[in-house]
Amino acid sequence: MKKGFLIYIVLIGFFSTNAQEKKKDTIVETEIVNVVTKYNPKIADAKKIKNNPTIKLIKRSAKKKLNYTIFSAPVASTFIPKTGVVKGIDVGIKERIYNNYIAAGFGNYTSPFAELFIYKNTRFDNEFGVHVKYNASEENVRNSILNSNFSNFSAATFFKQEARYFDWKVSLDSERNNYNWYGLPSNRNFSETVVNTIAEAQNYNYFKLAGDFKFHDSYIENGTIAAAYFTDKYKSSEILADFDANLDLPLDFLNKDFNEISVNTGVEFLKGTFKNSYNDATEIDYNQITLRLHPEYQMNSLGFSLKAGFKTFVSFDLENELTNFLLYPDVLVETPIIKKYINAYAGVTGNLHTNTYKQFTEENPYVSPTLFITQTAETSNLFIGFKGNLTSALSYHIKASTKKEEDKPLFFRNNSKSEGTSAVFNGEAIKGYEYGNSFGIFYDDVQTTSIFAEAEYKYDKHITFASQIQFDKYTTTNALESWNLPTLQGALLTKYKANKWYATTNIFYVSERKDALYDATFPSSLTGIQTLNSFIDLNLDSGYHFNDKFSAFLRLNNILNTDYQRFANFDTQGFQILGGITYKFDF
Repeated sequence: MKKGFLIYIVLIGFFSTNAQEKKKDTIVETEIVNVVTKYNPKIADAKKIKNNPTIKLIKRSAKKKLNYTIFSAPVASTFIPKTGVVKGIDVGIKERIYNNYIAAGFGNYTSPFAELFIYKNTRFDNEFGVHVKYNASEENVRNSILNSNFSNFSAATFFKQEARYFDWKVSLDSERNNYNWYGLPSNRNFSETVVNTIAEAQNYNYFKLAGDFKFHDSYIENGTIAAAYFTDKYKSSEILADFDANLDLPLDFLNKDFNEISVNTGVEFLKGTFKNSYNDATEIDYNQITLRLHPEYQMNSLGFSLKAGFKTFVSFDLENELTNFLLYPDVLVETPIIKKYINAYAGVTGNLHTNTYKQFTEENPYVSPTLFITQTAETSNLFIGFKGNLTSALSYHIKASTKKEEDKPLFFRNNSKSEGTSAVFNGEAIKGYEYGNSFGIFYDDVQTTSIFAEAEYKYDKHITFASQIQFDKYTTTNALESWNLPTLQGALLTKYKANKWYATTNIFYVSERKDALYDATFPSSLTGIQTLNSFIDLNLDSGYHFNDKFSAFLRLNNILNTDYQRFANFDTQGFQILGGITYKFDF
């Protein structure tokens, strides 16, 4: 208690003393003075910012990722070569190209020749063209007692238009060919009276209207619509209609690395009639509809190029009420063994071929208008080959194959209905093709083993040599021989071209062929086999250019004057020469 009281007295004394002093200070007046002076800052007075500011942007203001591609376009080069750097190269004289030409000529055997080609390209992206050709021989072939002259006339025109979504082209082709069945059998002694009654003339007429379409940026790459009509002097007729389309279908929806798959599809309609068969007056009709589908896929991997697909056919023979469904593989593999020098390929395929009367007359114009028409099924075709270059100037191609065909057509000579002294058979006049001077078709299942080789050598820029050789071994099922099919064929070609001159020589070789031999008149069966000799045919086609517009040509055929028969009893012309001029022009 005493201690607390003592502390209280001390505190009272302390505050009393301070109060007295403060009171004393108030006697002297105080004044606050503000001094203002100019401030001159210096660089050393500034403080450095040690931390970088952080800027935050909203999402909309953030930078977008830039994606870009490069469009490659040709750029004009600014390089200017010095004059005289390239020396010693003969570039020749630049020849002016003309769109139109007309040619005319004449040769022995009274052989006129004429050809015209006209082409026009307008500024409205369309094209127009006309081609007309005529050649004939009015004199008879040696040793022929019947008329053996012939004539060939063809005319074609087209119009093509480029549009925004597709290009289209319409064309019209026509032909008229005149021939004679002059190949009377040599083992018949035909009297003059019979010879004078033979109407050996035959003529073929052909018309074809076609439309072609090529689409832009479409799954349909192109398409064709065509209709053809073929007839002859004996009122035979044939109609062939064909609808084709090629499709490119993408497969990237399955895998981005997949290529497109190509699909060839089409519908074919064939209808024809012959007024009678060779045996009797029965009319021959044929009516076929064929559907085809051919998908194909191509790819490259590990140095191999692969084409894989299959061919599907559905064939309706409406005349015989038959339906066939056919499926064949279509595979091709290629790979370089030694690049540029040896490239190998191998594959397997099959096909269905539609035979027509028009096709047979092109291969053998002396067929009779009494044919049975059916399709040929190529059930398998295995092949392997090599191609490449041995040097920069020498290229080659070798191929071996084995093929099986069902109903392969073979030309087979018809038997004569006349023994040589009569022009009547079974009370009716014998037609001009029924004297053993025409050919029918023999269908057989044939296996063919082939070896084919070709080579080309460029001696220099003026001369080129080329050769081909093919060996075929036929194994027939019912036929005694592979009628009218040669075992060996070969050709040697030489081309020469200079500033003014040009020349092409061809040497063809065809080995022996077999045909039927009859001793008695129809309907007797064959009693022997006639062998047609092998032959060599040498031809030359040459010319001289006077200037860009005028030139002269000279054609020599069968220079060796070889006496040979292409078909039994049908001799060919001997040495033939034809010359003429060509004029080129523009509108």
